[in-house]
Amino acid sequence: MERLIGVWVEALSVESVDGTTLRTSQRLLEALDVLCPFTELVRLGLYTLPSRGPSRFFGGEGRVLDLVATTVREVTGYEASLGAAEGLFVAELAARAGVVLAPGASDAYRRDQPLAALGRPDLAALGRRLGLRTVGDFADLAPARVAERFPAAAGLLHRLARGEIGEAPDQRDVRLASRLARLTGAPRADEQRGFLGQRGAADERAHAAALRVRRRLGEDGVVVAGLRGGRTPHDRAVLVPWGAPARPAGADAGAPWPGGLRAPAPAVVFAHPVAIEVVDAQDQPVRVDGRGRWSAAPARVVLAPGTRRAIAWCAGPWPSVERWWAAPRRRAHAQVVLEDGEALLVAAESRRWWLAGVYD
Repeated sequence: MERLIGVWVEALSVESVDGTTLRTSQRLLEALDVLCPFTELVRLGLYTLPSRGPSRFFGGEGRVLDLVATTVREVTGYEASLGAAEGLFVAELAARAGVVLAPGASDAYRRDQPLAALGRPDLAALGRRLGLRTVGDFADLAPARVAERFPAAAGLLHRLARGEIGEAPDQRDVRLASRLARLTGAPRADEQRGFLGQRGAADERAHAAALRVRRRLGEDGVVVAGLRGGRTPHDRAVLVPWGAPARPAGADAGAPWPGGLRAPAPAVVFAHPVAIEVVDAQDQPVRVDGRGRWSAAPARVVLAPGTRRAIAWCAGPWPSVERWWAAPRRRAHAQVVLEDGEALLVAAESRRWWLAGVYD
């Protein structure tokens, strides 16, 4: 689990009516971002940053802690309580207590905390009636016993107590980033949430890195894979700017595409198909006629001059004719499995064969 430096500024944990707390929190985030571009404002008053990178750059974790304390003091005028531990949950506990745990000591520290540290008073009250006083006592229960005796939400907290996950389900203020974006006028891209609705530390750092690259290179500087309408995997694959709004409902990706290739789709689709040859047992080129029939049974694929791979199985060809009313495009696709088990999607067009994709 990643080692984090926790920064707790209690004076910034309560929001002011005039918005001063939010503006000060944003200024502090920008200042800490200079020390480490992966600094996160988890919620008002609580900041975290990874320990490893800054420690290597500044010459040790102690030096980083000194720089963070100085930065908080200069920007806000407040003193920060600092801690370091593995995982966001323990890092916050350590920061509130002002404890820098030795590497590997986070598990024991978490287990020694009172059960109320999990943030559920009802769980702590029920635990006391059952003789459970600490997080470690709760962690030692079998998952089946937790399911029998505690509310449904306790299952996730039990995993947190056992150290199987690093942060509590409601530890982050998921609306805070959007509020800061409105405050600064910066666009906020749509977020991809985790399975339980939260974003992990790695997701947050990737998000921050993509924002910095996009500011430097422009809107098209960071692109991600997407899907659009089309009959073949090559037609459907598209690169869109990172943070672009989702396609509206009813877009062409969901429209019917008669003659489209059925699942499964190849795992790799080439932006520019690679020229290959498909030959029969006598090394003669194999063609597909106007009725979608092989001129001969495919026996080998020539991926490069002198590189011949035997075909163990093939399916197709599946011909298609597009734009018949203008300049028609005639193609035929086939799936082939080579003797070593590798599966390829190949296409015939303009009397040439092309490698269109590779299956996983």
